[in-house]
Amino acid sequence: QVQLVESGGGSVQTGGSLRLSCEFSTWRYRSYCVGWFRSGPGKEGEGVATIDSDGTIAYRESVKGRFSISQDKAKKILYLQMDRLKPEDTAMYYCALDKVGYCDGTPDETRDGMEFWGEGIQVTVSS
Repeated sequence: QVQLVESGGGSVQTGGSLRLSCEFSTWRYRSYCVGWFRSGPGKEGEGVATIDSDGTIAYRESVKGRFSISQDKAKKILYLQMDRLKPEDTAMYYCALDKVGYCDGTPDETRDGMEFWGEGIQVTVSS
């Protein structure tokens, strides 16, 4: 089993920034896909951003140019830097891991392959 714990959420005003972190209890897979997903009003299980063991990155269209995903395998942490936040980014954000394989397709398309999930963390953007 792998435990994932998110941190860094909170409340900001439109245009603000937050950095989410996801700490993994273990990170020892040769090939994997990890990512961030969100659920909230009008959005259920949206794929936000993914990155795999090859370093291939994919973003949801609506966050391109504003969000950046990165990984620190030595520290076993996945990050999501979120800049120029908008009210429509308000959601519960979850990190997830598919420990077999690479990210294949858009973040939405990787969702069903994720095996391990964090409990989520709230991000609220006010206008």
